Amino acid sequence: MESPIYSRERRKYPRSMMDLPFEYRMKDLPQAHGGLVVNASEEGLLIHSIKDMPVGLKLNIIVLFPKGFELTNFEVSAEIIWKDLHVYGNSEGFQYGLKIIQIVDEEHLKLKQLLNELFQISEISYND
Repeated sequence: MESPIYSRERRKYPRSMMDLPFEYRMKDLPQAHGGLVVNASEEGLLIHSIKDMPVGLKLNIIVLFPKGFELTNFEVSAEIIWKDLHVYGNSEGFQYGLKIIQIVDEEHLKLKQLLNELFQISEISYND
């Protein structure tokens, strides 16, 4: 039985699962908040945070990830496209879908390399 058209992947770029910490600031505000990136693509991020934020809010984000034996990061500006209540064990928080609205070339290259590494790891795990 063929799957219906509406259930096919509509994204231009595939999503890679991850569990990485990130720090974000709301535009023009100095206070930083944290959360977790659950998955990412070249166009967007799925994040978890305990902070309640409105759809349409623009954020400056720094995602931390390991590179060899060091910790590095990439930075993006993103907009909240959707949000949902999310339960973390015994606590509640929010899940947000973000669209990347600005990323400089050097940071985009870091993101692409990270996504490629995660894709290769998932391929190895899937084939074992």
